[in-house]
Amino acid sequence: QVQLVESGGGLVQAGGSLRLSCAASGRTFNNYAIGWFRQAPGKEREFVGAISWSGGSTGYADSVKGRFTISRDNAKNTVYLQMNSLKPEDTAVYYCAAKGGTRYTYYITGYDYWGQGTQVTVSS
Repeated sequence: QVQLVESGGGLVQAGGSLRLSCAASGRTFNNYAIGWFRQAPGKEREFVGAISWSGGSTGYADSVKGRFTISRDNAKNTVYLQMNSLKPEDTAVYYCAAKGGTRYTYYITGYDYWGQGTQVTVSS
């Protein structure tokens, strides 16, 4: 069992930055790949980006590529989502999720554990 808690969300103006954190407890954190997803009102949850268990591999949705960066600190059991050049369309609840194994996946169903989410609102 892995427990995930997101933090760092808030209200920011377009063009600004936020850094989200995903803190994990429970089973050995570095046995899990971590994904970030988001869900805007009235829309389906979508993939944002993910990182492998070692941190050596990352992947991003086209909509955030070049603006968002994922990193992890296994010593702190924490994964970060650095979001720069934010746009109003980035407004959503952001979730982190854990997937057993070394590799991440783009698919929501591939993840076993989810956090409760943190709200990010970008004003124009």
